[in-house]
Amino acid sequence: MLTSKARAQLRAQANGLETTLMVGKGGVTQQVIAEADNQLESRELVKGRVLEAALMSPREALEALCAATGAEPVCTVGSRFVLYRLSEKLRQARNQTGRAKLAQVPPSKANPVRKGAQARRRAARAGRERRNAYFRQAAIEQAIAKAVEKAKKEK
Repeated sequence: MLTSKARAQLRAQANGLETTLMVGKGGVTQQVIAEADNQLESRELVKGRVLEAALMSPREALEALCAATGAEPVCTVGSRFVLYRLSEKLRQARNQTGRAKLAQVPPSKANPVRKGAQARRRAARAGRERRNAYFRQAAIEQAIAKAVEKAKKEK
């Protein structure tokens, strides 16, 4: 399942793509499914179009192709649609070149709001400790100076 952020990134990538998959008046046939599967394996992101003669809407064609190929729907705009499916072959190629794109990151169990509050508290505590150390040192130096003056007066 794609997150909204991943879907937005894929939509942005699909803007520059050429339309390579056409659904004609026959609808989603076995040839169209085979071609979509082939393109998804080689590209991961496929832009398609439903012709006016087709008896189905782009959303219906997208849902039928997703069900047949195991792909994720990205978007439909007008008569065009975009499909995405992670290709194992391309993932291995990316991993060998060191660019593991769309690698799953394990979610952190820590609450980010609490983490931020804790960091602010630690920073405030460190600031207080620095300030207290400065004033403590100043008080010690002042006490030493008074003791030296008092010793001078007594002589």
